[in-house]
Amino acid sequence: MYQLISCTLLVVFHISITEGNSLKYPHYDPYTLTELQCDQCPPGTFVRDDCTVEKRTECAPCPFNYFNSEWNSYKDCQYCSSVCKELQVAKQECSSTSNRMCECMDGFFLDVEFCSPHKECPPGYGVIQQGTPHSNTICGECTRGMFSNVTSSTAPCQIHTDCRNLGRKILHKGSATHDTVCKEESTTSCDIDVTLCEEALFRFPTPPENWIMTLIQRFSSTSVTSQQINKIQETYSAEEQPFYLFKLYKSQSKADDSFTPLIKDLKECERGVSNLLGPLNLTRKNVMKLMQSLPRKHVKQEDIEKTLKTCENPKLVVKLLNLWRIKNKGNTMEGLKQLKMGKLPKVLRRRMKKLGQYLTGDAMYSLYQKIILEINGNQTQPVKTEALL
Repeated sequence: MYQLISCTLLVVFHISITEGNSLKYPHYDPYTLTELQCDQCPPGTFVRDDCTVEKRTECAPCPFNYFNSEWNSYKDCQYCSSVCKELQVAKQECSSTSNRMCECMDGFFLDVEFCSPHKECPPGYGVIQQGTPHSNTICGECTRGMFSNVTSSTAPCQIHTDCRNLGRKILHKGSATHDTVCKEESTTSCDIDVTLCEEALFRFPTPPENWIMTLIQRFSSTSVTSQQINKIQETYSAEEQPFYLFKLYKSQSKADDSFTPLIKDLKECERGVSNLLGPLNLTRKNVMKLMQSLPRKHVKQEDIEKTLKTCENPKLVVKLLNLWRIKNKGNTMEGLKQLKMGKLPKVLRRRMKKLGQYLTGDAMYSLYQKIILEINGNQTQPVKTEALL
């Protein structure tokens, strides 16, 4: 009798404890013929033994590579069956409470069953919504006052630089593919060592035999030293010596006293160059094409960008040609002769051809004759040659 009462009290006590817990599962106890409400096992475990009237549910941890993600009444755990495919990475590795979770790696999204690269927005378009492992990039055209100059799956359109807010003038107006370029406060970077007319004059194709000696005698009384003259004669050919001698003289002399009678004529020549290049409305794209069309070594990108920011036509083209000559230790007239015209827009192609003809044509020939007579002091005149272009 005592044993029966004890057993009854135990059952009542057990039920009173478990009734407060909603995570239960029904279990029929064949020994007591009783329908019990057993405690479920927590995530990461499974039911090793069901509860009885005398004991609670016995739980055991999931073995390696198996899991249960919820409270459960399972007699075993689920196998971690998920395997990451090509271009996928494990967002979450298999654990006792979760299966392995895979997603597309950075820069890709799930397109049906495969990972595809995020769409790249071209110049003139920016990213409105960046791609995720589950969605593609959304692009939108740059609106007025905005630009994008890159091909990117992450870069949005940017606002044009406000030159007025910076206290500067607009040098090149912005577009959907390029930022506005402001004029620098100082334009000293547009200065060049030798003008196109001066170079053409001292690199004329057929100098007289005594030309270099006449120049040496004239420059010997200036800041040019005999050691510097000897260095030029040792370094350069006879055809190149007049140019580099004049270049050295100009860099070391504050005034062109030796050539005072010719200053007016040189200025007239330079005005002719300005008239050829001044009306030319160059875009940034056209400038890049021009520099890529010149032979031999290309001018550095940062130098071109700096020139675009500081120089206006006609100084822009003159400065860029000056940078090319210095970079290649070359001859600008020869560079214009070898210019790959097919890459240039029609208007720019015609203008460059006319520039080459102007620097090697009748006007320069007349100027060359005049300087020979002025400096040499005799009637020796060079033989006229055909224009290089």
